[in-house]
Amino acid sequence: MHFTPALLTAAAGFGTGLSLIVAIGAQNAFVLRQGIARRHVLPVVVLCAVSDAVLIAVGISGIGAVLAHAPAAITLIRWAGAAFLVSYAVLAARRALRPGTLDATQEIGSATLATSILTCLALTWLNPHVYLDTVLMLGSVANNQGESGRWLFGLGAATSSVVWFLALGYGAQFLHRVFARPGAWRVLDAGIAALMLTLGITLVTT
Repeated sequence: MHFTPALLTAAAGFGTGLSLIVAIGAQNAFVLRQGIARRHVLPVVVLCAVSDAVLIAVGISGIGAVLAHAPAAITLIRWAGAAFLVSYAVLAARRALRPGTLDATQEIGSATLATSILTCLALTWLNPHVYLDTVLMLGSVANNQGESGRWLFGLGAATSSVVWFLALGYGAQFLHRVFARPGAWRVLDAGIAALMLTLGITLVTT
């Protein structure tokens, strides 16, 4: 089978993008939880994928180079993101400590579409690692592919985002039976609380 240079460039973008978004983080934890609860999965998945595509395009267009020379902007995003992550950690810890809120049917009825979208937007756009990884790093790698190759690389990276979030959001639904038990929600929320708190602290200490 003969692979054209264009296909190889797109495949490189796909692999690079996947390697950056698969790592466990605040956004992935949120998508996983929405998938398990079967709550607003498609809007959340679409929002995450579109956000990644926009950030990738921003990086490829050269704005990533501008951000590289604006440390104050990254610092502001870092502190805002840390505050949000710690707040989300507190909410997750409260859910873990209050068995009455851990029933799967209650979870499905408690979060509105607007709340889910706003939370997803905050976890995506207030995360400085998104700008450092997607805009700066991915943008830099893409721009090394040449004038036409950089957009093929970006297309591959954006495609990897779509595939990942679809798999994460809808694949998590197979765990619904497991999480029909309040104890399973307790463990999940406790883990999310610990993850969010750790990420929030890490943002302002590194």
